Amino acid sequence: MSFEGPANLAFPTGRRPRVLMVHNRYLIRAGEDASTDAEVRALREYGWEVDLYEEDNARIAELGGLRTGLRAIWSRESYREVSHRLRRQPYDVVHVQNFFPLISPAAHYAARRAGVPVVQSLRNYRLLCAASTLHRDGKICGDCVGKMLPWPAVRHGCYRGSKPATASIATMLTVHRAARTWHRCVDSYIALSKFARDQFILNGFDADKIAVKPNFVLPDPGIGPGDGRYALFVGRLAPEKGLGTLLDAWQRIGERLPLKIVGDGPLAAEVAARARAIPGVSICGALPLPRVYELMGRASLQLVTSEWYEPFGRVVVEAFAKGTPVIASEIGAMAELVDHGQNGLRYKAGSPDGLSRQVFNWLSHPDMHANMRRAARAAFEARFTADQNAKQLDAIYRRAAVNSASRANHVRREYVAAVKLPLKS
Repeated sequence: MSFEGPANLAFPTGRRPRVLMVHNRYLIRAGEDASTDAEVRALREYGWEVDLYEEDNARIAELGGLRTGLRAIWSRESYREVSHRLRRQPYDVVHVQNFFPLISPAAHYAARRAGVPVVQSLRNYRLLCAASTLHRDGKICGDCVGKMLPWPAVRHGCYRGSKPATASIATMLTVHRAARTWHRCVDSYIALSKFARDQFILNGFDADKIAVKPNFVLPDPGIGPGDGRYALFVGRLAPEKGLGTLLDAWQRIGERLPLKIVGDGPLAAEVAARARAIPGVSICGALPLPRVYELMGRASLQLVTSEWYEPFGRVVVEAFAKGTPVIASEIGAMAELVDHGQNGLRYKAGSPDGLSRQVFNWLSHPDMHANMRRAARAAFEARFTADQNAKQLDAIYRRAAVNSASRANHVRREYVAAVKLPLKS
């Protein structure tokens, strides 16, 4: 999607452009947190002034379930804080990375009232699905898609197995769908892949407002030696990540290619128990990023076994940065990232047989290893560097300003027509 033309004229001259970045951090650091940090740093290096308004899910224990649930629908605290910041100094754009649960869409309304353009990142499917994954009971789920009230999610307790918590999210979605918040208060969206963009368009979002910009890695961790002779899984240990498929496949592969599993999550105990019975599988737990990159750079293969519609797959790009080929399930954005036979291999999602076949395929063709490593690093350098992404963000922000000005002018014309006043230029 191109953002040339009038976007270049969107911001006032005479000072550096300024963005207020809004983000709700996860209790366990996740890819969204890492991506937000990378965008803040890249924009600053590119010449933007970036201020950060954050909430942290560590506060949930202090607030309790009821207050957290109410804040997810509307946070007066966040509305006041964003309004205060926007009054204190001029901002050219507000970029909402993640508002759930403590910030809420109140941030969008504060920006709209202040007349500041709003950009919303679509890092998951929260605006379509209470669980944010479009995944339930081990399969893709669209039971709530297209419904004003996502009642099936409440019935199944899709958010962390809790019906009360899911009811809070369902209420948030219903209220803001009815208020047309996502139409009225967002000037541009950022989808991480064409696949994710298409899902939102199919569900009524304005295609002209949704740009595609991938995640990236900053700082560049540099290529690794690839000398470890093991496969690596890095990610949240959750049902949608395909860990059952991974372990089933390794019952066939075993010590022919040892497997290291890095991460934490709700399935941690179950995964550890199963791994103890499979030769060659070791559980590393959650590790600091430098250690993860070290393991990734020495790994023979990075595995991405997701069984939900991954909007992107940050771990793929991190592996490419280290020069490590990826074997990925063919679902969601993976087909856009992993070029089968070039920088990695793909298999049918949910198929242990398909995964094990691709691992054996890789093991039986040692001549392609070096070529795949070079192709993986080349893919990173071609598409996923900080400089490229900062330029894309800058263009998206400028387009949001154009969209915001156009919307304001449209509202003004509608008002003038309604009260039958002469329109002055």
